[in-house]
Amino acid sequence: MPHEQKMCVQHAVVHRHVQSDLVVKGKDTVLVQVGFRRYVVRPIYSQHTKSSKHKMERFMPMTGSFVSSYYAPITLSNCPVILFKQEQNGSVTLLSTGSTLSCNPDRIICKRTVLSGHPFKIHKKTATIRYLFHNREDLQYFKKVEVRTKQGKRGHIRDALGTHGHCKIGFDGPIAQNDTVIMCLYKRVFPKWDFQYS
Repeated sequence: MPHEQKMCVQHAVVHRHVQSDLVVKGKDTVLVQVGFRRYVVRPIYSQHTKSSKHKMERFMPMTGSFVSSYYAPITLSNCPVILFKQEQNGSVTLLSTGSTLSCNPDRIICKRTVLSGHPFKIHKKTATIRYLFHNREDLQYFKKVEVRTKQGKRGHIRDALGTHGHCKIGFDGPIAQNDTVIMCLYKRVFPKWDFQYS
């Protein structure tokens, strides 16, 4: 094929082998057998859903199907995939099996980060929150992002107070003093570029 030596982000739908109980972090070195090719990659793992955005998993899941994404030469869909963990002494352990999904660099994989803060003063539907940010510049940057509490109240940042990250937030209802205010942030991630033929 004219394009089989070109590199792309390869996605494979895999599931853990029954006897595999190793804990494998995302971006750890893994030996991959795709059809007749074998290479060393550093994949990231994400949920296998029908939506357009997929949540990244920090570790290889122990149950169910998931998607492993890594840089590799272009491969046709439905090609068998086997993932191995290579030990220090040279032996390999079977981790998971599956098949290739696609060579699509446009598949969006998002990493979720949660910022949390605590109410400092509360007046009806408005509260002063601390520890959500630690400087005024970060607060101004994320001012338009919606915040919510653990008890389900939603709100928006109104203005910054001082230089240490305190802020005034308006909620859709009164909040409790022992509640926690959280802000969910998402960042697009890509696999590590570390490709070697084995």
